[in-house]
Amino acid sequence: MSKIGIIQFAPKLGKVNENIQTINELIASKRRCDLYVLPELANSGYRFKNRDEAVLYSERTTNSPFLNALVAIAVAKEAYLVSGFCERSGDKLYNSSVLVGPEGLIGVYRKLHLFLDEKDIFETGDLGLPVFDTPLGKIGMQICFDWMFPETWRVLAMKGAQLIAHPANLVLSYCQGVVQSYAIINKFFIATANRTGKERDLKFTGQSVLVSPEGIVLKRGEEEENKLIKHEVDLSQALNKHITPRNHALNDRRSDVYGDLNLN
Repeated sequence: MSKIGIIQFAPKLGKVNENIQTINELIASKRRCDLYVLPELANSGYRFKNRDEAVLYSERTTNSPFLNALVAIAVAKEAYLVSGFCERSGDKLYNSSVLVGPEGLIGVYRKLHLFLDEKDIFETGDLGLPVFDTPLGKIGMQICFDWMFPETWRVLAMKGAQLIAHPANLVLSYCQGVVQSYAIINKFFIATANRTGKERDLKFTGQSVLVSPEGIVLKRGEEEENKLIKHEVDLSQALNKHITPRNHALNDRRSDVYGDLNLN
């Protein structure tokens, strides 16, 4: 069994030290989890005026104060963390998600589907849809508006992901309901960690959710609360892709009719 913690909070724009402090306080508020999932762009905040401001608040994955703080938590708690991350790589910016553990940075995912004004700030993701082996199980990542595209969820399922960690800054009202369907049709767990509060002209919807492979909402946050939402799950349940004894969510696909997906 694995204890999953979703950290729902309102990152402050450009205030990395305050954001680290809030994360530490929320984690300290309950017993340890095996995996913590944080919102999108948890280091930097979200609603940048322009690309220059985003660059100012971005960090590289090397010598990052934010990532160093996450690794310190991972070491202290003997846990893993997934967090949104405003990533600078060379002269490019990415809306990224990182997976860290006691051993340090394990992997990076870069958002494939940019939402609204993100297109003026970030490059589209160029690392594909990786799945990472951990002692807890196989973890895939999505970021916010990636939820709209069913192909991404299916590719992660076909690569063996048991849990999709989904950092988000949701402003539309659909996602928390839709991920239940994606969990059912792919037979895996989904942990959507959504931020709260307002930032400049945007209001975020909170209501982070942890969903089972049967599409059952195991835990849901409130719209406004900053909270660690915690629940224990058996990730091995996501290895069973049978819908009935004679129906399999992946093996019954008719790729001869509608084509296959590129898993590279």
